[in-house]
Amino acid sequence: MPDPNIAHWPERIDMAAAFRWTARLNLHEAVANHFSLAVNDDGTQFLMNPNQMHFARIKASDLILLDVNDPAALDGPDAPDPTAWGLHGSLHRECPHIRCAMHVHSIFATVLASLADSTLPPIDQNTATFFNRVAVDDQFGGLAFEDEGTRCAALLTDPKKKTLILGNHGVMVTGATVAETFNRLYYFERAAETYIRALQTGQNLRFLSDEIAEKTAHEIETYPEQDIRHLNELKAILDEEGSNYAS
Repeated sequence: MPDPNIAHWPERIDMAAAFRWTARLNLHEAVANHFSLAVNDDGTQFLMNPNQMHFARIKASDLILLDVNDPAALDGPDAPDPTAWGLHGSLHRECPHIRCAMHVHSIFATVLASLADSTLPPIDQNTATFFNRVAVDDQFGGLAFEDEGTRCAALLTDPKKKTLILGNHGVMVTGATVAETFNRLYYFERAAETYIRALQTGQNLRFLSDEIAEKTAHEIETYPEQDIRHLNELKAILDEEGSNYAS
């Protein structure tokens, strides 16, 4: 049941469901990855997973509330992972248009991030979804403490670029809501898998034209409520299973 003493309860439930399903799909990296969601108008306050807690155990009430302007954010028992603070704190500080951000080291996205050319060409509907909508970072500078986080955030200032391939690292996916962002994370990993497996055949690839790729991307962006219904179905499955994610 909702806890009236905890702010942003519906948002917390959506976040907890996204954590649980990310773990179920094996898109997470042990206890090292992190999601965030801005909860005030200017994006300076945001919810985030606790320091090194496994996604499969996160509940709505576990999420911590942080403020990018709080110099003591890394002090005390509820401090976030310092790399999570560096990456997500910088993102919410520098890119107020980004409301939700999900960072993972999922297998196929990370394989893509490890290629000399980490661009994702449009070879099917899923890959076309990301046509001209992805930024690529090829200047990996080590763990994402605050300086590295600020550098990465600068690559997402264009509102059209909602996905950042972190070269030699992983992926950061962003959006306006938890549902939109998780849906994008899911489909980016599927798209990366399709491309990597296509490369593994050693055969020539059939590329979509720029015109058709852009048309497809626009049609998917404007397709009504797919992201909302996707997350609602995942929450329904968790509810039917008796999960405690919404507690």
